[in-house]
Amino acid sequence: MASSLAPIVLLILRRQESYGYQIIQELRDKTGGELNVAEGTLYPVLKKMEAKKWIEGTWKKADTGRERRYYTLTSKGKQELEEQYSQLNFINALIHKLWDLPISISSNP
Repeated sequence: MASSLAPIVLLILRRQESYGYQIIQELRDKTGGELNVAEGTLYPVLKKMEAKKWIEGTWKKADTGRERRYYTLTSKGKQELEEQYSQLNFINALIHKLWDLPISISSNP
């Protein structure tokens, strides 16, 4: 699951900066609760993405006075998103082609 989170997080950050819990909530909301990502799954992904310079994190004080790490997409992250988006579209098209192939039932003598 963690490997497929990266392009999804990049897509979320493409629109606006966000912090970890907000990303988790958006994933839950957009999937009607079917995708429930734990903080322990998301934060290592965010750290790896930050190390690869796809995203940049900045500590900011929220309205509540609490410090949160907000993430933004970098130009390198935009490039990575385009590459991953292209690859995912290719895989999606391939899955649909393979899914639509007739199923042959071979008879073994």
